Amino acid sequence: MLTINHAILHAYDFETSSNYESTRELDVSDKAIRSYVTRLARKTLSSSESKHGEFSPESNFHQELLRYRASELDFVALSKEIGDFFFEELMKSDDKLPYDLLVADVTDTEKASAPQTDEEVDASFEGSSREVLAIVLLARKQGYVHDVREDMHLTDIVKTDALLPLPTQKVDSYAAIDLGSFEIDFADKARTIAGQESFIIPDGLLQCTQEASTREVIQSVTLAVQDVAEEYGLTPAVEVSRAKAYVTEQADEAEAIEPREVGKKIFADRPEAQARYEEKMRESASAASIPEEVPVRPSVAHRIAKNHRIRTDTGIEITFPSEYSSNDDFIEFTTLPDGHISITIKGVEHIENR
Repeated sequence: MLTINHAILHAYDFETSSNYESTRELDVSDKAIRSYVTRLARKTLSSSESKHGEFSPESNFHQELLRYRASELDFVALSKEIGDFFFEELMKSDDKLPYDLLVADVTDTEKASAPQTDEEVDASFEGSSREVLAIVLLARKQGYVHDVREDMHLTDIVKTDALLPLPTQKVDSYAAIDLGSFEIDFADKARTIAGQESFIIPDGLLQCTQEASTREVIQSVTLAVQDVAEEYGLTPAVEVSRAKAYVTEQADEAEAIEPREVGKKIFADRPEAQARYEEKMRESASAASIPEEVPVRPSVAHRIAKNHRIRTDTGIEITFPSEYSSNDDFIEFTTLPDGHISITIKGVEHIENR
């Protein structure tokens, strides 16, 4: 559940070099405003594509957040500093799209599972609440709206560039900073400033490190497991689903995964396969940004890795819980003498058309 503590929206018009800074917070008691801000904030906090980072010792923004936490800087003033930074950087950028900037202070309380009793409800929220500052750069869209002119008895059609993106649309530039631990999740796209490619959120505003996203880590891990399984004559579908099951298990237990430990778990009885997995991980294009341990929220891990989907060369598609790959009571993969693979689904009492 998300609770909005503060929210504000600033607007930019680069054609007229205008920075329309708001001096008042959004009225989040308004249902439409609250819904829009909540959905955007939830998107930034739960995205599997967010890269992770930590503030550098030289980060000025980190110091401003410390002042904000100590009530030495109020929310509107903090948002104005953020807004001024983005306006100045985007003015220098070749990217002259019209933007709005949403800044929100939210309290995030995530439930790991659905509780059934009052006691379970209390337990599910214990220690899981965190305050987060969400910074979202919103690219406005052009569109058409009707304009009712009562004095002229006319309903007209007007073109506008003031349309905010729908909360269901992908946002490519944002940051979410945990105001307790100061851990950072962010996404950004490259922009050309003064002839050079630049990422203004991690390098400019935050001044933080850049580590691979949860999705990138899981993709690197599963690809390495698949390649090693193929090389050593194992069934890739089984080994990859086992890797996914291990990832979700670790996320539930420790809210983190150690990518290089996956090979030790999956290929525990094959030292040579473990060594090959390590080599594959080092060869990965994103290996340089994959740390020894990656923080992973359980909800994100479950969304990516809870289920495994396979498609045979005969056109049959099967989706099954990743954890079933290690339990022959539910699904069994058998390699036949001629090299073909037999898939047996067991323990089924009822089949539904989907």
